[in-house]
Amino acid sequence: MVSNPLVMLSLVYYLIVLVGVLVRVSFYTLYERKILGSGHLRKGPNIVGLWGILQPFSDAIKLFNKEFIAPFKSNQLIYFIRPILILRIRLLAWTTLPYPGVIFNFPYLILVFFMLTAGSVYLYLGSGWASNSSYSVIGSLRCVAQRISYEVSIAFLFMVRIFLYSEIDLFNYRAHQSSVWLGFLLPPVAVVWFISSLAETNRRPFDFAEGESELVSGFNLEYGSISFALLFIAEYARIIFISVITVTIFSGGLNQTLSMFLLVLFMIYLFVWVRISYPRTRYDKLIRLSWIVILPSSLLLLIFCVRVVL
Repeated sequence: MVSNPLVMLSLVYYLIVLVGVLVRVSFYTLYERKILGSGHLRKGPNIVGLWGILQPFSDAIKLFNKEFIAPFKSNQLIYFIRPILILRIRLLAWTTLPYPGVIFNFPYLILVFFMLTAGSVYLYLGSGWASNSSYSVIGSLRCVAQRISYEVSIAFLFMVRIFLYSEIDLFNYRAHQSSVWLGFLLPPVAVVWFISSLAETNRRPFDFAEGESELVSGFNLEYGSISFALLFIAEYARIIFISVITVTIFSGGLNQTLSMFLLVLFMIYLFVWVRISYPRTRYDKLIRLSWIVILPSSLLLLIFCVRVVL
């Protein structure tokens, strides 16, 4: 039994956040499909419920009611447990945001975020290997190489923020950006961060881990029913989380107001807009972009900020 009222309040707050994340994921799929429909000159979901508002719930019921079939030669234990662990890691990442008045707040939350991000690559590698499918293994290897490449750049970009304000605590971001947002102060940092975020979340034009044209469906090819639903929820929860942490870093901090909600909605729209506007590139161009363009740019921005501060 938990007797500390602060611990109980924090756990209840975290459960509310998780329920909110799951609800946001369901409506984000509707939001994305509506924008895609508008970009393709069609209506999108409009049959189930008023304006298609019940479409996410009908999709969830359909997925969870489907028969669960595992490949005959797959590693059964790892195959079953990997989607659950991936979703758990994605939901656990929400504890790294600086919510006011809860026990999860400590100065090094961002290090926990990077630890969870780096550790998730092993889960994606295991999910492809456990399926015992060539397409799944290639997709998981692509995912690991892609994420490792762009995580280095994201770490360097965050170090720009540390050297500029001499502060690592996410909770103080709002105070530091009371006069001017970091996105306005250093727009190249925000642009490189957004490009790296697209690659980190496997979004087009960098969705090579799930390239339908050459890998059928990538690392999640052999997953169906509830396992596919868990992977799907984890992917979209990651996109929403990256949007929230981007607004936290570059647009005034986590203030839990209507303005922040609109900024997060705009960030999510940018993810969908890029998907509409740009086709998938080649995988070798993705890696070349990371190590020849993004990584040197991140290092130059970091050196520039260090020179300005020191």
